[in-house]
This record gives sequence, C-alpha cells and structure tokens, in this order.
Amino acid sequence: MSHPVMNVVVAQRRDEALGIASFELASETGEPLPAFEAGSHVDVHLPNGLVRQYSLCNDPRETHRYLIAVLRDDAGRGGSKAVHEMVRVGDRLQISAPRNLFALAPEAPHHLLLAGGIGVTPILCMAEQLAASGASFDMHYCTRSKERTAFVERIAQAGFANSVQLHHDDHPGGSTFALEQVLNSAPAGTHLYVCGPSGFMDFVLATARAKGWPQDRLHYEFFAAPAQQPATGGSFQVRIASSGATIDVPPECTVVQALAANGIEVITSCEQGVCGTCLTRVLEGEPDHLDSYLTDEERAANDQFLPCCSRAKSQVLVLDL
Repeated sequence: MSHPVMNVVVAQRRDEALGIASFELASETGEPLPAFEAGSHVDVHLPNGLVRQYSLCNDPRETHRYLIAVLRDDAGRGGSKAVHEMVRVGDRLQISAPRNLFALAPEAPHHLLLAGGIGVTPILCMAEQLAASGASFDMHYCTRSKERTAFVERIAQAGFANSVQLHHDDHPGGSTFALEQVLNSAPAGTHLYVCGPSGFMDFVLATARAKGWPQDRLHYEFFAAPAQQPATGGSFQVRIASSGATIDVPPECTVVQALAANGIEVITSCEQGVCGTCLTRVLEGEPDHLDSYLTDEERAANDQFLPCCSRAKSQVLVLDL
C-alpha cells in the first residue's frame, strides 16, 4: 500500500559532483508545495515503475520547490540509475507528501551534524533550518574526493559556512576527520545526527556509543538495510488480533506480502526495514528482527517489528492489526 501522491514537474536538473545530480521539483499548478521540516523525505515514483525515497535538501522555508540529489549507483537496485537516465527537465512525476523520520531534537543545546557522501542531503537541510533558527551546530562533511563532493559552492556561500568542515579521503594535506576528537569536544548535551554509507554510519555510531553517548542523543538514517540472515529460514504464521485470522508466511514471502495476499494492507515505503513506516505492534510471539530501524532496546522488548523484512523466531506472531 502506497502513500497518497501528488503531481510535480522537474523544473531543473544540475550535476552537483561526479555521479551526483540534483533535481528541482515544483508544483504543476504553481501553487506552494506542502511544508516540510529538515530530515524529511519523499517517495518518488519513477518512470520505470520503481518507487524510491529521497531526502529533501533545500531550505525548509522554501515553498516553491523540493530539491533532491541522487548518487548514481550502477550496482544498486536500479532506482538511482533510472533517475539519472530517465528523468529530464519538464518531466512530470508523482511523489508523496514529505514525511520526517529523521527529525531534529528541538530541545538540544547543540547539534553535531555528520554527513558521509550523498548522506549530505538531509544533513544540509538540517544545517539550513538550524542556521535560520539561530541554533548552535557544527557540521562535518566527509567524501572520498573533492570531485565527489556535492553542494560545495552552496555551502561556501551559506551564512553558516564557518560551521562546516569538509574532509576528503584522497587529500593528505586536508582536514582529517578525527571523530574521537570531534566527539570529545562536543558541548554537554549535544545531539548527534549522521547519514551516509552504512560503514561510515556504523563507525560513527559505534564510536559514540563506546564513549557513552546515550541512545536518545544519537539520530541516524540509513539509505539501505545491510543484508541479514534470518535466525530461522522456515515458514511461520501471523495471527490478526482483531479478527483471529491466521495467515501462513512461507520462506520466500515477507509478512507484508502474505498479509496483502489475504486482503490486509500495511502501509510501506522503503520495504527494506530502514524507514519504519510499516512498524507494527506484536502482542505475542518473538520476532526475528532484520531491520535497521529499531534500537537494540526496542528489539529486546519484542513488542514491535517491521513486517516488510523481519520474520519470526516463534511459530506464531500475534499482530495488533
């Protein structure tokens, strides 16, 4: 089940860095687009039928456009390749309204923004919003090389440029990203936000946790879930609490697919266990968590799971549906 969509037109396309292009989306009618906050993303329905999620990276105060940026990944699932090859200026697309699963913490005394590669898209939007509100923040932007660094001119010209440090892996004389030093020098109560490749994010989060940063001050958004093997590869059943109906989930089928085949629709978005859209309460049974959304504490509670990817360790899961 997809989210309601609206029609937009591709008003501009621009090459931002090697392999990265930005796309400006505007209302077909010229009317203001729905408001959004930093960290929001939209579902983009592509010409080849795929649906992909892209973070909005323009200033949230803008109402005349949404800006997304896409890194071409020929080894990916086909979405980024389709965007680069098929989406042109003047094309009409369908997108969802913005949804925010990576929000800023308004109570934080200081914000530490860490971006790796294309993960700069939501992070840059956060910098725009924080700067506009006068909030305290620092931003570190790590890339493989200068030629792969998007939005360099925009950052250099921004009023918050002095709060941003760029780090390039191939620049020995440049600024090294000393994560431990950055974490140690963060003011008390700082909230950390990180987005980028999974290896970069795992490194940041593991280092922060090892230094005692509490989970409620760590905010992150994965682009894709790392591959995980289920604890058990067999079939199981889900029982619907409201009706008592019992549905078989075979090994080759997700819970979402099994429910849909029986007329029970669950709203999904990423279908990889990343975004949390399909989060469902578990009343009985033990889930086999295969997502990248829940925290370790939330997984241990076993009272919710993501049916788009997760399965069951017990023979039956009773769902609050």
